[in-house]
Amino acid sequence: MDLIESLEWRYATKKMDPTKTVPRAKLERILEATRLAPTSSGLQPFELIVVSSPEVRAKLKVAANGQSQITDASHVLVFAAWDTYTAERINAAFDLVNETRGATSESGEKYRKFLLATYPARDAEVNFIHAAKQAYLALGVALVAAATEEVDSTPMEGFDPPAVDELLGLRARGLRSAALMAVGYRDAANDWLVNLKKVRRSHATFITEVT
Repeated sequence: MDLIESLEWRYATKKMDPTKTVPRAKLERILEATRLAPTSSGLQPFELIVVSSPEVRAKLKVAANGQSQITDASHVLVFAAWDTYTAERINAAFDLVNETRGATSESGEKYRKFLLATYPARDAEVNFIHAAKQAYLALGVALVAAATEEVDSTPMEGFDPPAVDELLGLRARGLRSAALMAVGYRDAANDWLVNLKKVRRSHATFITEVT
């Protein structure tokens, strides 16, 4: 399938087949696409937790209001955003840029100083919301990547973040759960949504071109 066909094919799968597992090679491509997703200032202010443990997913299901995809899917991806921005985190991101490129730049160091003077001083909740938005950029990439691999997925917000944070020990790592994504294969015989037409607004009502 090409990209548009993949996006037409995908939907928020409501019922996963628990007997099917996503091959590791496909999962790795989805994870790598997520790692390569764009983020503001290139900071990547989140981490991806990949949960395959049946025991842990059973507990996650409780925190996710009993949604069956959590346990029936092959894996659950937890997008865990930084709880705030700190000088240490910002410096680590810029140091990685310099190390990877083998040089520093005047503009890069100037921008580093700007972020150091701006982000850590903000309220932690403001910073978390900003970081969570970056995680959502990666979530979008992950959904598209899964579709291109013909792997089904379900993005999820209907869960108890503090419960997920506690279960995975995220707060101790300076992280907070922002979104979940189940990946696996649809149970077509039992998913009420699988054969319904995709509904999106028309090109004319969705897109405005300014020329």
